[in-house]
Amino acid sequence: MTPRRSNHEGSIYQRTSDGLWIGVAHVGYDASGKPLRKYVSSKKRPEVVKQLKELRRSIDDGQLVKENGVNVAELFERWFDDVMRHQIAPSTFSNYQTVVRMHILPILGRKKLVELTVSDVDKLLSLKTDSGLSPSTVRRIRAVLAQCLDQAIRWELVHRNVATLSRSPKMIRHEGRTLSPEQARHLLETLQGHRNEALYALMLSTGLRRGEALGLQWSDFDRTSGILRVSRQLKREGSRLVTTDTKTSLSRRAVNLPGPMLKTLHEHEARQIGQKKQLGTAWIDSGYVFTSSIGTPIDPRNLYRDFQKVCRAAGLGDWHPHELRHSAASLMLAQGVKIQVVSQVLGHSSIRMTADVYGHLLDPDRQEAAQAMGTLLWSDD
Repeated sequence: MTPRRSNHEGSIYQRTSDGLWIGVAHVGYDASGKPLRKYVSSKKRPEVVKQLKELRRSIDDGQLVKENGVNVAELFERWFDDVMRHQIAPSTFSNYQTVVRMHILPILGRKKLVELTVSDVDKLLSLKTDSGLSPSTVRRIRAVLAQCLDQAIRWELVHRNVATLSRSPKMIRHEGRTLSPEQARHLLETLQGHRNEALYALMLSTGLRRGEALGLQWSDFDRTSGILRVSRQLKREGSRLVTTDTKTSLSRRAVNLPGPMLKTLHEHEARQIGQKKQLGTAWIDSGYVFTSSIGTPIDPRNLYRDFQKVCRAAGLGDWHPHELRHSAASLMLAQGVKIQVVSQVLGHSSIRMTADVYGHLLDPDRQEAAQAMGTLLWSDD
């Protein structure tokens, strides 16, 4: 069985067992240094020559995948082990794993990457929507799959990302609840003298996220200018509390405090100093602005439970701490604060996000603009 070659054809030979013509192309090496080859075959030599030329062209253009047998489950395992565990926070890593385990692998896990199609992804998303999952959850499933397939492209396992080519579920935004001005003032009155009065007042007056407020340290507070520097967040990861960077780069921001809030924060600091002196060595000096009764950081879960008690005591019913942020944005817009400024105060990644969530509150401004143009263009001389 002697190989027969022609110029630029690669290796071509006729197999003695069945008379088939075989074409062989070298495509590189695997991780252990073993040569990788691709084969084509036909009963006629000219057809093999043609197939081999097409194969060589695909290799030269970088359009040939290195491994045909990898399935979706194997890709995710490698992605988690070799990439993602070094790139994202443990809580996010765990969330990604849950999304993959519960929603992606049961349907697509055994599918070979080279056979995965846009139709497969659309069907997955459709099944998840029909099962009752929210649009945001289905979008997250699609996003995790898309991230993993991006890595598969970098590893030259596929040539295109079928997840990004699929149709993203339509997002239906629900208007969140917001405290009315009367409810907000009533809540602040009820909070007077409460241990977390300054914390809740700060979240309501500035729109800080719960983790951002709990992550504040006294070194972030400029007492002269009355400005807070937001640069980190406190959150729970498993059994421990950790501080991490803010949600996005634009979440790192300076926040100007209203005059009454500045006064409340100074009073809070004075009380904390008194507690520290009273407890002596029993006080744990963590440096946080808002702490437990012994100086340790406040667990976000404990804050949630405490806030519900406060709201019930105020006769407002059940509210989530995040609704203080929503209330802050809504109240600022109602007072005529420009949406660009509100976006900066909230630390949104873009003004579009602010407009998507709170745009319905700008109806009076839009009507005012229409009236102004009507007066300008059609007013009587």
